[in-house]
Amino acid sequence: MALLYKILSRSEWETFRRDRRFAGSAIDRQDGFIHFSHAHQLIETARKHFAGQSDLVLLAVEGAELGDALRDEPSRGGDLFPHLHAELPLPAVRWMKPIGQDAEGFPVLPAFEEA
Repeated sequence: MALLYKILSRSEWETFRRDRRFAGSAIDRQDGFIHFSHAHQLIETARKHFAGQSDLVLLAVEGAELGDALRDEPSRGGDLFPHLHAELPLPAVRWMKPIGQDAEGFPVLPAFEEA
């Protein structure tokens, strides 16, 4: 399975690193699962849900390590998005990179290779 991507605030990331498990952001907990994006969905996710927010980070997560709790489910426009119906363990994170912001307040994603 390819890498999956999750945008977090830096404070959420710091708490995740400390606890070594992530139960999700407020919207994740409200929806009952952790929202991820496939690489081709990431720009729209960032612009739609994180515009105007600063101090964000991008996580790349190894989907193969998440087991049966990870499911592709219909979401925006019927597109299938990866949802994790469990906590995210820190060892599944491959890397973290800071996200910039353009002059209009939209997230500027760091360079990354899809894997």
